[in-house]
Amino acid sequence: MFEQFTDQARETVKLAQESARRLNHRSIGTEHLLLGLLGQSQAVSTGILGRHGLDHERAYQAVVRLVPRPPKDTLDADALETIGIDLSAIREKVEATFGPGSLDRPPQRNHRGGLLSGRHIPFSSRAKKTLELSLREALALKHKYIGDGHILLGLLREGEGLASRVIADAGIDAAALRREIVAELGTRRTAG
Repeated sequence: MFEQFTDQARETVKLAQESARRLNHRSIGTEHLLLGLLGQSQAVSTGILGRHGLDHERAYQAVVRLVPRPPKDTLDADALETIGIDLSAIREKVEATFGPGSLDRPPQRNHRGGLLSGRHIPFSSRAKKTLELSLREALALKHKYIGDGHILLGLLREGEGLASRVIADAGIDAAALRREIVAELGTRRTAG
């Protein structure tokens, strides 16, 4: 399936993983896929959602509100700041050198007891379902590719994840949004 993804769809998945890591979440959920869609300036879904008043910052704040970020570590950042140590500046420099998430927790074990690398975060069942539904949406539109718009359609069709709640809380009518996306994608016959 991933071989059919456009560059924007691949970027969506990459940004979803980065969002889950940044929020210190253990899996990539529908909310992270939504953030991945909104994290791209050239994506079809970003423009459509933007016209409805939902941008990355608003969605990010909604996710933070709905899923409080677990504590990152036990160090008292305020106490360290009083002696001149700025943890956020240190994290920024380390991640610039070694990559995003390089200071995150040690690898965790998956449900089979195998190690999960610090770089990969698994998809939740709802996120997997969303990606499967994006393929179905592309097939229904007779497209030979899966783009970011198809992923957004998959999020809407899944309908029960946190992404759906963020969209609904933003006052966006899912049925109207779906019609708008389908109309937009209907004018695109090739990956673009």
